[in-house]
Amino acid sequence: MEPPAAATDTSAVDAAPAWHMLGWLAAAELLGMSLWFSATAVTPSLVEAFRLSPVEATWLTMAVQGGFVIGTLVTAVANLADVFPAKRLMGAGCIAGAIANTAALIAVSPLTLIATRVLTGAALAWVYPPAMKLVAGWFRRHRGVALGVLVGALTLGKATPHLLTALFGGDWQTSMQFTSTLALAGAAMALGIVRDGPLAVTAARFDMGAIRRIAAVREVRLVTLGYLGHMWELYAMWAWVGAFAAASLAAGGMRDVTRPAALVAFVAIGTGALGCVLAGRLADVVGRARIARASMIVSAACALGTALAYGRHPAWLVLLVAVWGFSVVADSAQFSALVSEHAPPDAVGTALTLQTSLGFLLTMVTIDALPRVAAVAGWQWACALLALGPVFGTLAMGRLGPPGGNNAG
Repeated sequence: MEPPAAATDTSAVDAAPAWHMLGWLAAAELLGMSLWFSATAVTPSLVEAFRLSPVEATWLTMAVQGGFVIGTLVTAVANLADVFPAKRLMGAGCIAGAIANTAALIAVSPLTLIATRVLTGAALAWVYPPAMKLVAGWFRRHRGVALGVLVGALTLGKATPHLLTALFGGDWQTSMQFTSTLALAGAAMALGIVRDGPLAVTAARFDMGAIRRIAAVREVRLVTLGYLGHMWELYAMWAWVGAFAAASLAAGGMRDVTRPAALVAFVAIGTGALGCVLAGRLADVVGRARIARASMIVSAACALGTALAYGRHPAWLVLLVAVWGFSVVADSAQFSALVSEHAPPDAVGTALTLQTSLGFLLTMVTIDALPRVAAVAGWQWACALLALGPVFGTLAMGRLGPPGGNNAG
């Protein structure tokens, strides 16, 4: 099959219209992805309301990951991200996610509650990867920082429910209704304002061999291995940093830890937005793989450092999670940028979706494992498990190529 041609008018590439469109894309992404941790952020309230067991409480987060994996796998196998307009997929994902999230308000059992989280995750598979493809259609030279801005928006979106918990406390219904409304606003932006860029490839035909062609590219394989190391750590950190903070604050003598722990979690996730943008700016200059390696080295050190900060003065805890949150996601956009540059041009959307699907499948392992380790060894030592991922990812990215290029890094 001949690859479809890209648009020839590149006058807006990396120019003012591109940055303007990036702003709208980032806003839509932030609003849509606020659904991700809408239940995780109010887990204690849901445990009480639905009498959830520890395993069921863990599945509030794992169900979203599982639904996202299912959604991205179906999207990748069917080439949906390259067959259908990305903005329409993004808008549909926001709407479907808002409906599934709202359905949690009428859930009658733990099983139906968890089912709504699976559906929410599946819907979000049409929000994140299509947004990355849209950014790639607007930027070439500054693709690293542009994707960094997008992932930063995603990070803020995922931090938002923790901020809402800090504001509303145990009122989980209001918090979840609020995030559904935000997602609908994101859909309106995606469908009404966002458009394809001058580098966007015209819609491709269904291609059963797309995944095989993607996997045949050595650079894509190495970047995906690095991404898997990154994902081993990222979502388990995001999912359980609130629990770690609560345990640490309690060990330090604090009594009511619910709202302070939620604020610590918001700081831990929210600082990642700044990390994504700054790392993106540096990556466009010194190389994407180099920035990815540096980020993973710092985040691995922070994962090991949790044992030292545990139970100490809250200032030490906030400082550690701020650095950890900054570094743990700073490299995320660079993995996407590298794949978008090395994958076959007519299969970029599928390549990004496939990479994302594999990464999120792996996150289910550490999200499930971390509280189990904490139950045996305590939260003081559990987070050290997460350092294994970035160490592996650093080794994989070291094989990508010599330092120095924007692509090889």
